[in-house]
Formats: sequence, structure tokens, C-alpha cells
Amino acid sequence: MMTNLDHKIAENLARVRQRIYQAAESAGRAADDVQLVAVTKYVDASLAAVLLAGGCQVLGESRPQQLWNKAADPQLNQARWHLIGHLQRNKVQRTLPLVDLIHSVDSPRLLQAIDIAAAEQDRSARVLLEINCSGDQAKHGLTADGLKEILAQLPTYSHVEVCGLMTMAARKGGASTAARNFAALRQLRDQVAPECPPDARLTELSMGMSQDFEAAIREGATLVRVGSLLFQGLG
Repeated sequence: MMTNLDHKIAENLARVRQRIYQAAESAGRAADDVQLVAVTKYVDASLAAVLLAGGCQVLGESRPQQLWNKAADPQLNQARWHLIGHLQRNKVQRTLPLVDLIHSVDSPRLLQAIDIAAAEQDRSARVLLEINCSGDQAKHGLTADGLKEILAQLPTYSHVEVCGLMTMAARKGGASTAARNFAALRQLRDQVAPECPPDARLTELSMGMSQDFEAAIREGATLVRVGSLLFQGLG
């Protein structure tokens, strides 16, 4: 039996999906080209489970410890987990078996640690390379030159599959600045894609959160990370 909170989350989810559809349509894109990653760091497992019941299987967490706890909860055993926040190398080993995708690889050392752990676990790790498109020194992420260096080294990482790029918009500047940051990521991807090794696919662009995901979709996002909008109005 659904509670009032459950109904509210279901309504919020439907509203976000509609906005994704409209943003994609206005950009001449198919809504199926955009994957909603529902960020559950604001809520406990029981509320996150409402999203699963509503057909939203891809859930995102910013902190590895929170992901570990939720992934162990029986209510969420059907979730497909994405780690969207910073990952320290000492947490790679435990995180890797639980996630479908890591959005936040921001250094060669982290990529190497993931490759080593994946080899030890006899698996392939799917990752995105995080790019600092805002120029904000407080944010993690590679520079354009740093990205090119990593791409040149990719053949040495036999247990990592690079699927695309991720960025976060600047904290200040509003929608227009966010749109420029998202456009910069897409343009960088288009620039470096021809130089990529054959086994690297830069098809995914993870960009856009609750306050700016529509701008991200217009600029080519394939993954949008939405959290607070899904849980607003819960009191």
C-alpha cells in the first residue's frame, strides 16, 4: 500500500520524466537517448525503493559508503548503481563489484587503481572521465590536456572500458553559464573522439542535475543526474 510520501515521489518522478521528454523533443532528440540517474543520497533505502517500484532502476550515489549501505539493502537489490561522486583509490576495491558505471574518474592514478582492482576481480569496469569544464578550482576533473594524456594511455588499461565524459556546471553564473559548460564538454568529446583508441567509446555524456538538466539535454547529455527534484515536497 502506497503512503502519501510514496505518492509524492511517484508524482515527482513522473514530472521529471515529462521534463526530460520535453527537453529532448525540443532539441530534436529521442527521449530514450537520455537516461535518468536518480540520485538517492538525500533519502533512505525505503524511499529510494519507491523509485524502483516506479520503473527507475538506475540509482546514483555520491559517496561510496552510502552506496555500499544501500546496495546491501534487500529493498534495493534490483537497482543498477552508478557512483557519481569522488572516488578515493582506497575505496575502489569494495565499490567496483556494486556499480554498473563510475562517472567520476578524475586522474590517471584513479584509473590505474580501477584497472588493477578490475583485473583482480576478473571483471571489466565501465567508467566516465570527469572533466572540469567550469574552471572552478574547487571541483574535481581533468583538463582538456589531461584528458588527451589519459586517452593516449588507454591501451595499457585492459580491464577498463571508457564510455564517455562527465562534468559539473559552475556553481555561479546560472543557466547560461551551465549551458556553456555543457557545450564545452560536448565540443571536447567531438574534438578528441577521432583520436581515441578503438576500444574507447565516448558515446556517453553525463551532465546536468536538478537545476540544469534541461540545458544539458539540449547540449547532448545522455545521462542526467537528478536528485532533489525527485524528493521535493516530502516535508
